Amino acid sequence: MKHGKKYNESAKLVERATLYDTDAALELAVKTASAKFDETVEVHVRLGVDSRHADQQVRGAVVLPNGTGRTVRVAVFAKGADADAAAAAGAEVVGAEDLVARIQGEGFMDFDVCIAAPNMMGLVGRLGKVLGPRGLMPSPKAGTVTPDVAKAVEEAKAGKIEYRLDKTNIIHCPIGKVSFGAEKLAENFNTLLDAIIKAKPAAAKGQYIRSCVLATTMGPGIKVNPNKVGTAVTEA
Repeated sequence: MKHGKKYNESAKLVERATLYDTDAALELAVKTASAKFDETVEVHVRLGVDSRHADQQVRGAVVLPNGTGRTVRVAVFAKGADADAAAAAGAEVVGAEDLVARIQGEGFMDFDVCIAAPNMMGLVGRLGKVLGPRGLMPSPKAGTVTPDVAKAVEEAKAGKIEYRLDKTNIIHCPIGKVSFGAEKLAENFNTLLDAIIKAKPAAAKGQYIRSCVLATTMGPGIKVNPNKVGTAVTEA
Protein backbone atom coordinates (compact mmCIF):
# COMPACT_ATOMS: atom_id res chain seq x y z
CA MET A 1 0.00 0.00 0.00
CA LYS A 2 1.34 3.40 -0.99
CA HIS A 3 1.29 6.16 1.62
CA GLY A 4 1.52 9.93 1.34
CA LYS A 5 4.54 12.08 2.14
CA LYS A 6 3.25 13.08 5.60
CA TYR A 7 2.63 9.44 6.59
CA ASN A 8 6.08 8.40 5.44
CA GLU A 9 7.69 11.24 7.38
CA SER A 10 5.76 10.21 10.52
CA ALA A 11 6.64 6.54 10.02
CA LYS A 12 10.36 7.42 10.16
CA LEU A 13 9.86 8.43 13.81
CA VAL A 14 8.60 4.97 14.75
CA GLU A 15 10.95 2.02 15.23
CA ARG A 16 8.85 -0.86 13.92
CA ALA A 17 10.64 -3.56 15.92
CA THR A 18 10.42 -1.68 19.23
CA LEU A 19 7.82 -2.45 21.92
CA TYR A 20 7.24 0.93 23.55
CA ASP A 21 6.09 1.63 27.09
CA THR A 22 2.61 3.20 27.17
CA ASP A 23 3.72 6.76 27.90
CA ALA A 24 6.40 6.73 25.20
CA ALA A 25 3.99 5.22 22.68
CA LEU A 26 1.35 7.88 23.33
CA GLU A 27 3.86 10.72 23.15
CA LEU A 28 4.99 9.29 19.82
CA ALA A 29 1.39 8.97 18.60
CA VAL A 30 0.78 12.66 19.33
CA LYS A 31 4.06 13.55 17.62
CA THR A 32 3.29 11.55 14.46
CA ALA A 33 -0.16 13.10 13.93
CA SER A 34 0.21 15.26 10.84
CA ALA A 35 -3.33 15.78 9.51
CA LYS A 36 -4.96 19.20 9.47
CA PHE A 37 -7.85 17.90 11.60
CA ASP A 38 -7.78 16.65 15.21
CA GLU A 39 -7.00 12.98 14.69
CA THR A 40 -8.50 10.23 16.83
CA VAL A 41 -6.12 7.93 18.71
CA GLU A 42 -7.17 4.28 18.50
CA VAL A 43 -6.08 1.15 20.34
CA HIS A 44 -6.00 -2.30 18.77
CA VAL A 45 -5.58 -5.16 21.27
CA ARG A 46 -5.15 -8.78 20.19
CA LEU A 47 -6.19 -11.22 22.92
CA GLY A 48 -5.18 -14.81 23.59
CA VAL A 49 -8.75 -16.12 23.38
CA ASP A 50 -10.93 -17.74 20.72
CA SER A 51 -14.03 -15.67 19.97
CA ARG A 52 -15.72 -18.71 18.40
CA HIS A 53 -16.30 -20.09 21.90
CA ALA A 54 -19.03 -18.56 24.08
CA ASP A 55 -16.93 -18.94 27.24
CA GLN A 56 -14.10 -16.88 25.73
CA GLN A 57 -16.05 -13.81 24.67
CA VAL A 58 -14.76 -10.46 25.89
CA ARG A 59 -17.25 -7.62 25.83
CA GLY A 60 -18.16 -4.73 28.04
CA ALA A 61 -18.23 -0.96 28.37
CA VAL A 62 -16.23 1.62 30.27
CA VAL A 63 -16.43 5.37 30.80
CA LEU A 64 -13.18 7.05 29.76
CA PRO A 65 -12.16 9.66 32.38
CA ASN A 66 -11.44 12.28 29.72
CA GLY A 67 -14.16 11.31 27.25
CA THR A 68 -13.58 10.55 23.57
CA GLY A 69 -13.52 14.09 22.24
CA ARG A 70 -16.44 13.51 19.94
CA THR A 71 -20.09 14.52 20.13
CA VAL A 72 -22.20 11.41 20.72
CA ARG A 73 -25.74 11.29 19.34
CA VAL A 74 -27.98 9.05 21.45
CA ALA A 75 -31.23 7.33 20.50
CA VAL A 76 -33.40 5.85 23.27
CA PHE A 77 -36.28 3.39 23.07
CA ALA A 78 -38.55 4.25 25.97
CA LYS A 79 -42.08 5.32 26.91
CA GLY A 80 -43.69 7.49 29.59
CA ALA A 81 -41.48 8.59 32.46
CA ASP A 82 -38.47 6.76 31.01
CA ALA A 83 -38.84 8.69 27.76
CA ASP A 84 -39.09 11.99 29.64
CA ALA A 85 -35.99 11.15 31.70
CA ALA A 86 -34.00 10.21 28.58
CA ALA A 87 -34.93 13.46 26.85
CA ALA A 88 -34.03 15.47 29.95
CA ALA A 89 -30.64 13.73 30.10
CA GLY A 90 -29.86 14.93 26.58
CA ALA A 91 -30.88 12.12 24.23
CA GLU A 92 -31.26 13.41 20.66
CA VAL A 93 -33.97 10.91 19.71
CA VAL A 94 -36.53 9.23 21.99
CA GLY A 95 -39.34 6.96 20.85
CA ALA A 96 -40.93 3.54 20.75
CA GLU A 97 -43.05 2.18 17.87
CA ASP A 98 -42.58 5.47 16.04
CA LEU A 99 -38.78 5.19 16.25
CA VAL A 100 -38.88 1.59 15.01
CA ALA A 101 -40.99 2.77 12.06
CA ARG A 102 -38.50 5.54 11.24
CA ILE A 103 -35.58 3.12 11.26
CA GLN A 104 -37.37 0.42 9.27
CA GLY A 105 -39.27 2.63 6.85
CA GLU A 106 -37.03 5.64 6.38
CA GLY A 107 -33.62 4.13 7.07
CA PHE A 108 -33.11 6.63 9.90
CA MET A 109 -29.70 5.97 11.49
CA ASP A 110 -28.64 9.43 12.67
CA PHE A 111 -27.26 8.28 16.04
CA ASP A 112 -24.05 6.77 17.48
CA VAL A 113 -25.42 4.95 20.54
CA CYS A 114 -28.72 3.14 21.03
CA ILE A 115 -30.19 2.65 24.52
CA ALA A 116 -33.35 0.81 25.52
CA ALA A 117 -35.46 0.36 28.64
CA PRO A 118 -35.85 -3.38 29.39
CA ASN A 119 -39.60 -3.34 28.56
CA MET A 120 -38.75 -2.11 25.06
CA MET A 121 -36.56 -5.04 24.01
CA GLY A 122 -39.45 -6.99 22.50
CA LEU A 123 -39.94 -4.05 20.19
CA VAL A 124 -36.25 -3.36 19.58
CA GLY A 125 -35.69 -7.03 18.71
CA ARG A 126 -37.35 -6.36 15.35
CA LEU A 127 -34.37 -4.19 14.45
CA GLY A 128 -31.70 -6.82 15.09
CA LYS A 129 -30.75 -7.19 11.43
CA VAL A 130 -30.41 -3.42 11.06
CA LEU A 131 -28.73 -2.44 14.34
CA GLY A 132 -26.69 -5.61 14.92
CA PRO A 133 -24.28 -5.36 11.97
CA ARG A 134 -23.60 -1.71 12.87
CA GLY A 135 -22.78 -2.55 16.49
CA LEU A 136 -25.77 -0.51 17.69
CA MET A 137 -28.01 -3.22 19.14
CA PRO A 138 -28.71 -2.43 22.83
CA SER A 139 -27.14 -4.97 25.18
CA PRO A 140 -27.22 -5.53 28.97
CA LYS A 141 -23.46 -6.31 28.89
CA ALA A 142 -22.75 -2.93 27.37
CA GLY A 143 -25.10 -1.20 29.81
CA THR A 144 -27.35 -0.03 26.97
CA VAL A 145 -30.34 -2.08 28.14
CA THR A 146 -31.09 -0.60 31.54
CA PRO A 147 -33.98 0.61 33.72
CA ASP A 148 -32.00 3.82 34.33
CA VAL A 149 -31.99 5.19 30.79
CA ALA A 150 -31.12 8.71 31.97
CA LYS A 151 -27.87 7.53 33.56
CA ALA A 152 -27.02 5.55 30.41
CA VAL A 153 -27.54 8.66 28.29
CA GLU A 154 -25.33 10.74 30.59
CA GLU A 155 -22.57 8.10 30.52
CA ALA A 156 -22.71 7.86 26.72
CA LYS A 157 -22.39 11.62 26.48
CA ALA A 158 -19.52 11.62 29.00
CA GLY A 159 -17.40 9.21 26.94
CA LYS A 160 -18.59 5.68 27.60
CA ILE A 161 -17.30 3.27 24.98
CA GLU A 162 -18.04 -0.36 24.28
CA TYR A 163 -15.27 -2.88 23.71
CA ARG A 164 -15.81 -6.26 22.08
CA LEU A 165 -13.83 -8.88 20.18
CA ASP A 166 -14.05 -9.05 16.43
CA LYS A 167 -13.76 -12.35 14.54
CA THR A 168 -9.95 -12.14 14.59
CA ASN A 169 -9.84 -11.81 18.40
CA ILE A 170 -8.95 -8.12 18.29
CA ILE A 171 -10.59 -5.24 20.16
CA HIS A 172 -10.58 -1.86 18.40
CA CYS A 173 -11.39 1.27 20.46
CA PRO A 174 -10.90 5.04 20.31
CA ILE A 175 -9.31 6.59 23.40
CA GLY A 176 -9.52 10.28 22.53
CA LYS A 177 -8.14 12.98 20.28
CA VAL A 178 -4.54 14.00 19.61
CA SER A 179 -5.34 17.40 21.15
CA PHE A 180 -5.86 15.70 24.54
CA GLY A 181 -2.10 15.31 24.90
CA ALA A 182 -0.21 12.20 26.05
CA GLU A 183 -1.16 12.50 29.75
CA LYS A 184 -4.94 12.49 29.27
CA LEU A 185 -4.68 9.85 26.57
CA ALA A 186 -2.70 7.67 29.01
CA GLU A 187 -5.47 7.95 31.61
CA ASN A 188 -8.02 6.84 29.02
CA PHE A 189 -5.74 4.07 27.72
CA ASN A 190 -5.12 2.63 31.20
CA THR A 191 -8.83 2.77 32.08
CA LEU A 192 -9.71 0.82 28.92
CA LEU A 193 -6.93 -1.75 29.32
CA ASP A 194 -7.78 -2.32 32.99
CA ALA A 195 -11.39 -3.03 31.98
CA ILE A 196 -10.29 -5.48 29.28
CA ILE A 197 -7.91 -7.24 31.68
CA LYS A 198 -10.60 -7.54 34.37
CA ALA A 199 -12.93 -9.04 31.73
CA LYS A 200 -10.50 -11.91 31.09
CA PRO A 201 -12.51 -15.13 30.66
CA ALA A 202 -11.72 -18.00 33.04
CA ALA A 203 -11.28 -20.23 29.97
CA ALA A 204 -8.43 -18.08 28.59
CA LYS A 205 -5.03 -19.76 28.89
CA GLY A 206 -1.50 -18.47 28.44
CA GLN A 207 -0.72 -14.84 27.70
CA TYR A 208 -3.97 -12.88 27.62
CA ILE A 209 -2.85 -9.69 25.88
CA ARG A 210 -0.87 -10.89 22.86
CA SER A 211 -0.25 -7.51 21.23
CA CYS A 212 -1.27 -3.90 21.52
CA VAL A 213 -0.93 -1.24 18.83
CA LEU A 214 -1.67 2.49 18.98
CA ALA A 215 -2.37 4.60 15.92
CA THR A 216 -3.83 7.97 15.02
CA THR A 217 -6.40 8.26 12.23
CA MET A 218 -3.78 8.97 9.57
CA GLY A 219 -0.62 7.83 11.35
CA PRO A 220 1.52 4.69 11.54
CA GLY A 221 1.01 1.89 14.06
CA ILE A 222 3.04 2.04 17.27
CA LYS A 223 3.57 -1.23 19.15
CA VAL A 224 3.06 -1.14 22.92
CA ASN A 225 4.73 -3.69 25.20
CA PRO A 226 1.80 -6.07 26.02
CA ASN A 227 3.41 -7.02 29.33
CA LYS A 228 3.35 -3.41 30.58
CA VAL A 229 -0.19 -2.25 29.92
CA GLY A 230 -2.85 -1.30 32.47
CA THR A 231 -2.41 -1.84 36.18
CA ALA A 232 -3.78 -5.39 36.42
CA VAL A 233 -2.06 -8.72 35.74
CA THR A 234 -2.18 -9.91 32.14
CA GLU A 235 -0.70 -13.36 32.57
CA ALA A 236 -2.69 -16.50 33.36
